[in-house]
Amino acid sequence: MAQGPSPPPPPPPPPTDNDKTQKTSDIIGTLRPTKLFKLSKADTYVTSLDFDDEGVLLIAACSDSSLQLYSARDGTHRKTLLSQKYGCHLARFSHHSDSVIYASTKVDDTLRYLSTHDNSYIRYFKGHSGTVTDIALSPRDDTFLSCAADNTVRLWNLKSQYAQARLNLSTPYLAAYDPSATVFAVASASTSSILLYDVRNYDKAPFATFDMRQYDPPPGPGGNNIPEWTKLEFSNDGKSLLVTTNHVQGHLLLDAFNGELKAHLPRPYQPTWGILRSAPSITPSKSPLGQGDTSISPDGRYVVGSSGADRDAVVWDTQGRVSKEGERKVIRPMCSLPCDRGKGAVTLWNHRYNMMATADTEVIMWLPDEHVGMKPL
Repeated sequence: MAQGPSPPPPPPPPPTDNDKTQKTSDIIGTLRPTKLFKLSKADTYVTSLDFDDEGVLLIAACSDSSLQLYSARDGTHRKTLLSQKYGCHLARFSHHSDSVIYASTKVDDTLRYLSTHDNSYIRYFKGHSGTVTDIALSPRDDTFLSCAADNTVRLWNLKSQYAQARLNLSTPYLAAYDPSATVFAVASASTSSILLYDVRNYDKAPFATFDMRQYDPPPGPGGNNIPEWTKLEFSNDGKSLLVTTNHVQGHLLLDAFNGELKAHLPRPYQPTWGILRSAPSITPSKSPLGQGDTSISPDGRYVVGSSGADRDAVVWDTQGRVSKEGERKVIRPMCSLPCDRGKGAVTLWNHRYNMMATADTEVIMWLPDEHVGMKPL
């Protein structure tokens, strides 16, 4: 007697403490979507994602002026926090899982420090007079950086409403701390440069400046040649600095010590605006707000990001083969991570567990699936 197809294997269990010791290289090609959370309306977009320090909670800032809180451990939606008056973007957990900082998108450009326990404000950080384009928390203490379109970078401490310092720079739209919290980097789009500062001497000139003009793409339609950088991130080993871009030629993987280009990381397809979010340097924006569509794995070896043209994610092995394509050094994606449920306009690794999250008009959690193999490109 003919039998029907066997039932699909059960989904993998939620992450446990044992997952912390699982090698990323053993599971990187088996990550698959396991949980999808729809937003309130079809035209609502997630603009940022962040995991707390323990990797247990995930918060999503949304274009409908809401913050959505999820349990990454249980794969459940915890609560909705509303910021209808001020809007919200770039939500970041403090080092306490019950509080977040985020940028306003309406009324003014104030940063707001919110208790997620009772949805009450702890403190306001006022000073910016332009759209806040990035927020970076120190991995060591309660200080953080904010970048804005008012051509300033401000250094804050959660304990005070007043900025500790202000750097006046040209279009300083992105910032990142290195994992030791002794250095922070600021990316200036209009000058095609990345500036490195000593945290202890932030009031002095940068100790290093990486000139990125040699890696700029040719001018686009209309002569626009401003780099479309969307994210700046140090690897956990402190050896690499990733500049996420919307360019066809790909993301820029730099040596964090001298700024030399290790390789371009091109997407497998021509990027499309239906998938990617506009860079802060592009005004007026052609798409919803975002925070970049790549993320570096906790071991510093892999980069996961959007394919640029479909719903799949792709993986680059930064220790893989570097090929010469003309004058460029290139690392092509090693595999794709199939997804038929949503786009990866925002991508983020969980640095405590072998899982990641992507989002666009839904939030998707990804876990390793032992029943599948790697899908080469």
